[in-house]
Amino acid sequence: MEQPLDFLVDKVVAELHKKLAELGEKAPEPKAAAAAEAKAKAEPQQEATLAPVAPHPQETHAAPAEPERTAQIPNPKWKEGLEELLASTPARIGVWRTGVRPLTKTMLQLRRDHAAAVDAVYGEVSQEVLDQFSLFTVETQYDNTENYLKRPDMGRILTEEGVRLLQERCQKRPQVQIVVSDGLSASAVEANLKDVLPSLMDSLKSYGLSCGTPFFVKGGRVASMDHIGEILEPEVLVLLIGERPGLVTAHSMSAYMCYRPRKGMVESERTVISNIHRQGTSPIEAGAHIGTILAKMLEQKASGVKLVL
Repeated sequence: MEQPLDFLVDKVVAELHKKLAELGEKAPEPKAAAAAEAKAKAEPQQEATLAPVAPHPQETHAAPAEPERTAQIPNPKWKEGLEELLASTPARIGVWRTGVRPLTKTMLQLRRDHAAAVDAVYGEVSQEVLDQFSLFTVETQYDNTENYLKRPDMGRILTEEGVRLLQERCQKRPQVQIVVSDGLSASAVEANLKDVLPSLMDSLKSYGLSCGTPFFVKGGRVASMDHIGEILEPEVLVLLIGERPGLVTAHSMSAYMCYRPRKGMVESERTVISNIHRQGTSPIEAGAHIGTILAKMLEQKASGVKLVL
């Protein structure tokens, strides 16, 4: 699942309802009961939210396009328009409120997703995943995560040791060079590589294209493909890299492609497929499509804005 921590949110909400049910069994003082009744009449939506019953369907996690999400706003003035908006975006809209704050479950989901985004940036791709595809590791001059975030330029240049490893272990002047990098989301590589890479390799094979020696770049930025291009001189290069995580997903990957990458290239010379994850561009479909684009790059000897797709 894209968000495997949903069960934790459900567990916390269930515990809250259990505590509220226990409190409801205690007889309140007369003055307190009168005050509670007056408050319930003034804020009926808050009473409904805190009632000791099972969670309302409106607070359960659902895919963005599912109509039941509209139940979070009681009696919307334009129900059809709200459903259309919810079907068009996974963003947090129409989540409703209790009093002046969001619903408890909405807040818990928000904090969960923020934590997942932080983990994606500060996490590391497991060696097990890299070993699965026989990817050896080279590093950029990023030094550490804090420096990586403040100095993007240091994520564009490989270390001297990294350059030496490429010269020793990689095929020179390959037709296609595949590079994988954690970028801003190690979680994206963990979640998508097992689908994207095999699909890409199958696609290259179907087009009769040969591939060089794939490897992993730790602390890489998009422009690290230019330095790699200077070293290995591939005809085309594809960089599978983790995107900046957001509150919709922390698992999004991008594929940057370039014809004869080299230092001094401008961004308009790159072709990119973004939002590769299970709620966006399907990882398997993305791998196949990347192969098609690389074949067109080789045919037209171009990439970026000069490439005709």
